[in-house]
Amino acid sequence: MKPSVRIAALLTVLVTAACAPQTSANSSSGKDEKTGTLRVWLFQEVGNDPKRKVVDSVVAAFEKAHDGTEVEVEYIPVETRAQRVKAAFNDPESAPDVMEYGNTDTAGHVRDGGLLDVTEEFTAWKESRSTDPTARQSVTVDGRIYGAPFYVGVRALYYRTDVFAELGLEVPRTMAELATTARAIRAARPGLYGLVVGGAYTYGAMPFVWAYGGEIATGRNGSYTAAIDSPAARKGIKAYTSLFTDDNCPAAKCAGMGGNDTVTAFAAGRAGMAIGGDFSHTAVEAGKVKGKYAVVPLPGVTSGSIAPAFAGGNNIGVLKSTSHRTLAVELMEALASKRTQARLFDAMGFLPTFTDERDRAAAREPFVKPFARTLAAGTRFVPASPAWSRIDSQLVLPTMFQEIVSGRKDVAAASAEAARKMNDAFGSAG
Repeated sequence: MKPSVRIAALLTVLVTAACAPQTSANSSSGKDEKTGTLRVWLFQEVGNDPKRKVVDSVVAAFEKAHDGTEVEVEYIPVETRAQRVKAAFNDPESAPDVMEYGNTDTAGHVRDGGLLDVTEEFTAWKESRSTDPTARQSVTVDGRIYGAPFYVGVRALYYRTDVFAELGLEVPRTMAELATTARAIRAARPGLYGLVVGGAYTYGAMPFVWAYGGEIATGRNGSYTAAIDSPAARKGIKAYTSLFTDDNCPAAKCAGMGGNDTVTAFAAGRAGMAIGGDFSHTAVEAGKVKGKYAVVPLPGVTSGSIAPAFAGGNNIGVLKSTSHRTLAVELMEALASKRTQARLFDAMGFLPTFTDERDRAAAREPFVKPFARTLAAGTRFVPASPAWSRIDSQLVLPTMFQEIVSGRKDVAAASAEAARKMNDAFGSAG
């Protein structure tokens, strides 16, 4: 599709959104200015330029359709989002009007009073009717809607086809084979990590816990109790932390790595395997391994099984402190529209939250298939509690992993301490 046609289509979406009925103002600012500057915070990605180009086109169309309106976009690091958002909630003058946030943060942001209730607008938005039910749930708290799903994310196993071919290796079918294969790569190619892992890579570690039958926490009627110290969870923790060794991914180099770090290492040709998301595809394609890698679901404990993956993804929401309620909601819908999500899939590999758009993406691009298989095999989510934001921002699980791989604590002691911190957070959340 030509750029001029795309922009025209975007304008159609914006006009449609503008016609949607508006709810009574529940903005804490009490204002709904129809001109001025809208500030937007989006997450900085590995290889962010393609995302920026898509967003720039949305912004240009929005500004053209709204005389007297300017949109300022800032890309913030994912790792420091908790501190930035907390400061914004405490100081509305420094807060954006619209922001991207992780789907694990929804309940916490609502509890903190930071997100605007957009239930009526979202329900009236025609495009929302084909939103994936799980994605819709990710913006829902106590039956009310606090944003629009932006993309869904799930992780799988990236591996170097050239390295596997040269070393005569087969794609691992179990987690045990995964570890053995990783060490075989490192032994034959000392300059490579076998399977690059990160001590701060929570969502890369969770599949190991779930694959061994463990849980992060158990809950009932909205009340949660930590389960990260259960025998089954400890087996998964041990399996993951055992990979931080000199014969795979040395703790001295890998303990501090997060998810973006591991993807960067793989894309740069410094690893034989990595656990990356569908959203990592563009960064890998732009790296040195282009044309020399493939993706399969992360194997589980038994041969042929798929390790449960975290049902990730991000949302776009409006802050309650906005003084541009109507404009901010329209901009949210433009950023989360089918047209934008389709373009972000093409640009970044982000899986759309609309079922019809996702089906079209899977039919068009082979790389979607292993992620679709992973989704179909069953995914897991973090506790739907406001406490999770605190647990995440306090780095409870990364601290646990890092204490183990550094040798400061064993699995039992570190997981017991993590469980205590999690239960403190759950207790404080009520």
